[in-house]
Parts: sequence; structure tokens; C-alpha cells
Amino acid sequence: MSSTTQTAPKKSWGESLKAYLDHRAIIMLFLGFAAGIPILLIFSSLSLWLREAGIDRSVVTMFSWAALGYSFKFIWAPLIDAVPLPILTKLFGRRRAWMLVAQIGVIAAILIMASVNPISESVLTVMAMGAVLLGFSSATQDIVIDAYRIELAPPSLQPILSAMYTTGYRIGMIVAGAGALYLADFFGSTETAYSYEAWRNTYWIMAGVMGIGVLTTLFIYEPKNAQKQLERPASDYARLVAVFFISVIAFVSTFIYFGKVLPEVDGAVYKFLIEIVHMLSGLVAAFFAGWVMVQLGLVKKEVAQQTWVEPIADFFNRYGKKALLLLALIGLYRISDIVAGVISNVFYQDMGFSKTQIATAVKLVGVWVTIAGGFLGGLLAQRMPIMRTMMIGAILACITNLLFVMLTYFPGNVTAMYIAVIGDNLAAGLASAVFIAFLSALTSIKFTAVQYAIFSSLMTLLPKVLGGYSGTIVDNMGYPFFFSFCCLIGVPILLLVYLVDKNLQIGENDTTGEQPNES
Repeated sequence: MSSTTQTAPKKSWGESLKAYLDHRAIIMLFLGFAAGIPILLIFSSLSLWLREAGIDRSVVTMFSWAALGYSFKFIWAPLIDAVPLPILTKLFGRRRAWMLVAQIGVIAAILIMASVNPISESVLTVMAMGAVLLGFSSATQDIVIDAYRIELAPPSLQPILSAMYTTGYRIGMIVAGAGALYLADFFGSTETAYSYEAWRNTYWIMAGVMGIGVLTTLFIYEPKNAQKQLERPASDYARLVAVFFISVIAFVSTFIYFGKVLPEVDGAVYKFLIEIVHMLSGLVAAFFAGWVMVQLGLVKKEVAQQTWVEPIADFFNRYGKKALLLLALIGLYRISDIVAGVISNVFYQDMGFSKTQIATAVKLVGVWVTIAGGFLGGLLAQRMPIMRTMMIGAILACITNLLFVMLTYFPGNVTAMYIAVIGDNLAAGLASAVFIAFLSALTSIKFTAVQYAIFSSLMTLLPKVLGGYSGTIVDNMGYPFFFSFCCLIGVPILLLVYLVDKNLQIGENDTTGEQPNES
């Protein structure tokens, strides 16, 4: 490894603030907004809709698994890097074409979810299908936006682009979170008087709001730093897509079959372990099906290797054995706040707060505090080593869970709720912005979409699987135990951050550790 250390000159506070006015930062603000709309329509807003419809809490939290597309998006991210879309790619460029298709998929999924009333269990499957499509389309949009952001500007500007993306994302969450709750309340749905029409109209409006993302995609430009892709015959692209769909069929079939034969167990921990086996069985089947298709010649081995293998090999070539340390940090860094966030709206309701109070404190004030945390994270990441800001974010994300434990002792106390909300969201905003900058620094420009998709998928996989059982854990152990547990699982992250900082140089401001190999 190289022993030469190059550090960027430290920017003044004025220079750091001025970077937020760069036109590329403004682009990321709007794209972040489009990315922030779908997530709460799967998580908290959908959770409240289902609870008002009388759906059991355990079923409500399991709907969060519809967002597992975010965690498995690395499987189809290579297709987005490799496969051009007919007509659209020539009109808009590779990134914008995929972005447009993903956004249309998001709108269609929201409309499907709005078309059914979950009070009838017979249509829950349709709503689940819409939620899965929403998760898949939204994850695809994220893949393209992340690649677009990294290709849009040099590493020195990535902390600012990350912060602006996070800002837009959180504004989108305000619209899909507080906005959805206010609209549902306005149209006449309450906890005691459920109205399907109110939630249907709310989701219709959310589908319309996604039009802002479509307009943004149409008006922005293709990044100049995008890597030139090898032109292949159309048959090669068709074969790649065929292998992907065969692998998906293998995953779904195995997942359904194993769901029927796996034993039913009692206890949240045992159920969690069974679900891990359930997920792994589907993944193994998908990878095996893909491998068989390559061996049978459905797709050329060279094409398959360049599409799926080389991006992974590049990462390990650059970081060697320390790549495993990085992967552990990526997979666990956000576990405390993601697991806690799955059940947050239900928690506030159980603490005796009204939907309007939740919307105001959590989805309005809280999100603006998160935005402030993101801006602060972007500024700090420009002025100090990225791993130092990662440590600050990890400590805050861990200890702020204890504020929710405090709130369980003051149910219905608005002041206590605001203390918990402000502390938690400030920590989440800072940690999110610096973590995005950290992942961007690890990504090779040669494999932008694939590598970043792998990193961000790994970031959410374990937290979301565990979060799907948050309702079961609360039912069995109570809220104080649950949030204390969320705090404790964040403690090992501090050691991982320290080890990465000690052994590797990450980012332009870092002066410690070893530099990665250049491939």
C-alpha cells in the first residue's frame, strides 16, 4: 500500500457554507425529495393506516419487510449499470432513463395501495403486492440517484451533496409523514372512526406529489463523469435480464416453500432466527439459479463476470482483508435508529399522543431537526476527518434511544416527547449525512451503482429484518426493554469505527491509517 498521505486543505466555515449554493447541491435537494416520498408510505404512515383499520400490531410491523427491496437492491444494481433502456437511454442518458422508469413505478405502486381497503383481510395480499412494488421501485430510484450523485461531483463536494440529498429526503418525509397524517385527519379518518376514503385520497395525493421527481429528472442533465459502458448486442442485455428474473422466481418460490415447512416457534428471538434462515434460503436459491443459468450458457460467463463479479472484486482488491472490517461497519452502523424507527409512530400512539401531536412533533419539528443535523454533519465532514464525524454520529445514535426509555415514564407528556424527538432526530440527521459521505468515499467511480448499492443494501439488511419483529419484542418485553436493547446493540459500533479509523485512510481529510490500493 502507498505510504503517501495527501490531505485536502481545511476549508473555512464560510467556504463550507458557500458550497451549499452550488447548482449540483440544488439538484440533489430535489432528487432527495423524490427519494424521501416513498419510504414512509411503506413504514410509519402505512403502519398508522393499518392500525386504524384494525390490523394486529405484529402484522403491521411485518409490512416493513416490503422495504427489504432496499436491502437486496445490490442484486439488480448491476443491470442498471449494464443495461440500457430502449429509446429512453438515447433520449435522456443511462442514469436519467432508469430514474424516470423507477419514478413511474413508484407512482403506480402508490396507486395500487390506494385501491384497496385493508379492513378486509382478503385484500391484504393486494396491498402487500403494492407495498413490495413500491419498495422495489423506490430502491431502484435510490440506486440511480446514488450513482448520479457520486458521478456528479468530485469527492471534496460529496459531504455537501450528501447533506443536501438528506435535506431533500427529509422534506419528502415531511410530506409523506406529517403531510399524510394531516391529510388523513382532514379527510376524516381517526383512531376511533376509521375511513378508507380518507387514506385512499391521501395516497392519491402522494402519487401526485411524486410528479415533482419526474419533472426534476426531465430537467436535469446526465453527469459528465459517468463511466463509458461497453456496448453489447441486444441479446446479451436480454439474457442478463432473463437470468435476473429466473433468480427472482427461484428466490420467491423457495421463500414461499420454506415459509410453509419451517417450524412455528414461540419467542421473539427464536422467530427472528427462523426468519434469518427463511431469508437465507431464498438468497441461496437465487444465487444458485443464476450460477446454473451461467453454466448452461444462457448468459456469457464473461458478461456475467463483468456485471456481477468485477465490482465486488474491485472493492476487495483495493482494501484487502480490511474490507471485511469495512463491511461489518457498514452493516451495523445504523442498526440502533433503524430498528427503533420501525415502531416509532405506534409507540407514540401507545404513549397517549394524538395523530396531530405525532404529526407536529415527530413528522414536522423532528424532520426539520434532522435536516439541521444533516447540515451540521456536512459541515463537520468538510472540516475534520470523516471517521471522527462517524464516531460522533454513532455515539449520538446510540445514547438517544435512552430518551425513549425516559418517555415511557412520562406517557402523554408533550415536553418529554419533544425532548426525545429533538435529540433522536438531530442524531439521526448527523449520522445519516456523514454515513452517506463515508459510503461515497468507499465507492469506485468505475462501478458506482453496483458498489454503492451493495453498501447501502448491507446497511439496511439486518436492521430491517430485526425491525420486522419490533412489534413482537414490544408485545413480549415492553417498550423500556426494547429501546434499551436498541441502545446496547449500538455500543459495538463504536469499536468498529475506532478500528476502521486506526487501520484505514478514508476521505481527503483523513491523515491516519493506510490508503487503499488503487485498481
